[in-house]
Amino acid sequence: MKINLVMIVKNEERSLRKCLKAAKPLVDEIILADTGSSDKTLEIAREFGAVIREFPWINDFSAARNFALDQSDGDWNLVLDGDEYVRPGCSRRRLEKQLSGRAGRWLGGITLYDSYPDEGGVSVSTSLLPRLLPKGVRYTGSIHEQPEGDYPCYPVELSADHDGYLVADKGERNLAYLQQAVADHPEDGYYQFQLASTLRNLKRLEESLPCFRKFYRMAPARDAYRPRGIVLYLYTLLDLGTDAHLDEGSKIIGEEEPKLGNWSDFSFVCGLFYMKRVLSDVQRYMDLLPNIERCYLRCLKSGERPELGGVVGTGSFKAAYNLGAWYEVSGQRELALKYYRMAAREGYGLAKERLRLI
Repeated sequence: MKINLVMIVKNEERSLRKCLKAAKPLVDEIILADTGSSDKTLEIAREFGAVIREFPWINDFSAARNFALDQSDGDWNLVLDGDEYVRPGCSRRRLEKQLSGRAGRWLGGITLYDSYPDEGGVSVSTSLLPRLLPKGVRYTGSIHEQPEGDYPCYPVELSADHDGYLVADKGERNLAYLQQAVADHPEDGYYQFQLASTLRNLKRLEESLPCFRKFYRMAPARDAYRPRGIVLYLYTLLDLGTDAHLDEGSKIIGEEEPKLGNWSDFSFVCGLFYMKRVLSDVQRYMDLLPNIERCYLRCLKSGERPELGGVVGTGSFKAAYNLGAWYEVSGQRELALKYYRMAAREGYGLAKERLRLI
């Protein structure tokens, strides 16, 4: 079995050496399509014996990826970006065993850990992405490209860290591509989701909301991106926070809770929602108070499931901290201490601070 690493790159000198060093033990050949680097990217690639091909950029990520894949003769192609680093723990022998363990054509899903800045410092989210492609599979879509064809995706025991969001915000760059993709495919729920998410990340919440509504209407229930889109939709409604927005969120939660209630990310945003709803009018929404506790306890019961995607901590320390805060404000000191300690044991700084203060 031949496994190749296939990448498109441009000005990746900050991270490429780390990326290639981590992936090299798993692959036979490294193939890079360079779209116009002017730094030391190609010099670093040559250090690892990479096959380098030039590809003039034509505003189409699938075209670049497919060109790179055309240069590969691998039975399987591992697709990474230059700021992604395979985590230790999966040997070449183990990877081959996994890839040969299923009949038919399928895609291998790796768990990607995305680090990103937030108000509390740095958070991490996970997603299962089809990044191991059998020979002949190509991409479609000019941006946020996806493997073409209706192949099942099964997780393999391979994960990677991504730190690109910590050093660069590609939202403005991607926005024009996504707006064009939506114009070309107005009934495509996936592009509506990506445009809504990008506008949200750019703090353009009001602009993102019509896209979230279209996504929610268009995205098929079986599509893997839909649950994450629903959670981001709810966060956007929470951030906007008017009574009308909270009413809209309440309707969505009622529709989706039977399907998503066992996923910690969904339960976590529901806990935040119920807190905000109660605080908006305590007398009117007093009956929702028990839902706050219920949601965070459900988060802890669901636990951390990286392969399902979501923010790290919603099934553990972040949920425990919010539960501790709820017990503290409701006068249940011993329970507050219990859950603050639970979060603190996992290294959560906010919980340690609360324990110090109370």
